[in-house]
Amino acid sequence: MLSKKQKEKIVEDLADKIKRQKVLVFSEFRGLKVAEMRELRKKLREEGIDYKITKKTLIKLALKESKTDADVPKFEGSLALAIGYDDIIAPPKIIAKFSKEHGKLKILGGILDNKFLSAAEVLELAKIPSREELLSRLLVIFNSPISGFVRVLDGNLRNLVGVLNAIKNNN
Repeated sequence: MLSKKQKEKIVEDLADKIKRQKVLVFSEFRGLKVAEMRELRKKLREEGIDYKITKKTLIKLALKESKTDADVPKFEGSLALAIGYDDIIAPPKIIAKFSKEHGKLKILGGILDNKFLSAAEVLELAKIPSREELLSRLLVIFNSPISGFVRVLDGNLRNLVGVLNAIKNNN
């Protein structure tokens, strides 16, 4: 049993994390084995994402203290928060992938820009390519015209060499 002081500390810490977050994903983890939970936490930690499991009443107090306007519904079951600070795509993507692989983790919703997202909206957010993927696609798009231009110039040079060889052979 937690003392009132411990609960206040948890709420204060969680409210601070919620204030700094760019995206937050609510999930239910009931049925996950300890090893699976450890694996999930490791994947999230590698991306700089906090994964907090706390009582729903403390989460509700932390949301209120952090002045998050999101209208969060009452969730059933065990509740965990994946809190992302830098990348808004990484937390939903990791949770969705893990949920698909293990089946017992269930996405309940999320918060983005102080607005509540349904589970379906979080899954749609998870489908967006990562920043690195988008940058590599952009690089390909930028290089495409240049590559085409080089091929055209190369073709013209090849044709010129062919014409010069034909003239040489005819003389």
